[in-house]
Amino acid sequence: MISKLPKWIEYGAFVLAFVAGCINAIGLLGFEHQAVSHVSGTATLFGTSMLTNSLGDILHLAGVLFSFFVGAGLSGFLLHGTRLKLGRHYDTALALESILIFASFYLLSEGSVYGHYTASLACGMQNALATTYSGAIVRTTHLTGIFTDLGIMFGAIMRGEIFDKRKAILFGLIIAGFISGGTSGAYLFTQLQFQALLVPAVICLMLAALYRLVNSLKKS
Repeated sequence: MISKLPKWIEYGAFVLAFVAGCINAIGLLGFEHQAVSHVSGTATLFGTSMLTNSLGDILHLAGVLFSFFVGAGLSGFLLHGTRLKLGRHYDTALALESILIFASFYLLSEGSVYGHYTASLACGMQNALATTYSGAIVRTTHLTGIFTDLGIMFGAIMRGEIFDKRKAILFGLIIAGFISGGTSGAYLFTQLQFQALLVPAVICLMLAALYRLVNSLKKS
């Protein structure tokens, strides 16, 4: 499936992974130290909180998990189909993600934990967006599946199978994007606090505008 994707997907995957890593780092360094770009750690905390935390903490973690689910649902509604196709509402999804990140900036700056919900919504939308356009191959808001697939690939090489160079490059770019996004997010947070969220918000808005422009040129 990856071999059939257009070349610019690699660059888009890097940028989206950068955005997710940046958001997650800011969430982790914020006042509640809440990861928002993936749900595995949050789900574990939710499970352990049943025994160790207050009802408020349990409901908060449940809200973060549910927000990610709703965000993925929104992408699923906007982007029906599993193949990349110009004309679909990728720009709408990216613009909505940007609005959600702007909302997170405002809410978290005001000391409201509801900012975690909007950030998780945004990440859920983005992860489903990447899954949708790549046939469930590329996910940009966490690295568990990427490292798993890379491990499987290298295991296959040891059996003498052909190495899929393009797939490895794509996965490497996602890893680099997420880690560099995390580094950038951490640095920006030390300098700007929650204003650092304005960076991924603007990046998503620019991606939406770029997609709209490319789509318009293709139609003309």
